[in-house]
Amino acid sequence: MKSFKDALEEGTKYLIEHNIDNGKVDAWHLFSHLININRADYFLHSGKEISNLQYNQYMDLIKKRADNLPLQYIIGYQDFMGLKIKVNKDVLIPRLDTEVLVEEILKVSKGKDVLDLCTGSGCIIISLMKYGSINSGIGADISKNALAIARENATINWLDVNFVESDLFSNVEDKFDIIVSNPPYIPKNDISGLSKEVRDHEPHLALDGKEDGLYYYRQIAKELKEYLRPKGFVFFEIGYNQAEALTKILEAEGIEEIEVLKDLAGLDRIIKGRL
Repeated sequence: MKSFKDALEEGTKYLIEHNIDNGKVDAWHLFSHLININRADYFLHSGKEISNLQYNQYMDLIKKRADNLPLQYIIGYQDFMGLKIKVNKDVLIPRLDTEVLVEEILKVSKGKDVLDLCTGSGCIIISLMKYGSINSGIGADISKNALAIARENATINWLDVNFVESDLFSNVEDKFDIIVSNPPYIPKNDISGLSKEVRDHEPHLALDGKEDGLYYYRQIAKELKEYLRPKGFVFFEIGYNQAEALTKILEAEGIEEIEVLKDLAGLDRIIKGRL
């Protein structure tokens, strides 16, 4: 019989041999997820025997990760803003950079009505509902499957969020104090150059920003005046090289006080403006 330590070492070795970045970390996360054990308990019981069933289950998870299936899709969730966000192949995995976007919105969100376009897993609007003292929150997405996940995420985080199936603004009513969107912004021809994890497993519907990556920004910008209240805010997550082009798009639609903000790596990642 193998011990917990034996299994973890084998899983780690397998991922490293298959050139998985952070293989040691991912091997631990898969082990912890399957066995439901924390670090402290593992060190106390690392010599404990692992059943054949658990060992085989663990190595099955390891092999999925070695095939570049994202860790978050294997374990079924991602931590975001201190919340557990369920994910599957129908939604993008929330990134740390998007936490920077949420943190910026939180500075102005109190008492506001907020619309989150292209909501995906719902991580943005759910975080704003949880921490932002907002008056109301709506998440809109064209994907029924994504909305099903978003609704689950609201439920497991004990929040009442209104999710709407909508192609951008098509089924949206009323006006809002804040409109936020993390739309598809990867240029179509750049998708083939993404990492295998992203290219082969995350939904292209949520990645493909068409020819230049700016298609959805243009479509949203055209209708901001109809859905944004006077002096309302707009926030976008953007590609690192899209700030100048999107600034021009927003200025042409009457958006003022435009600012470009950096992500954790110091790259342009957020644009905010005001009507």
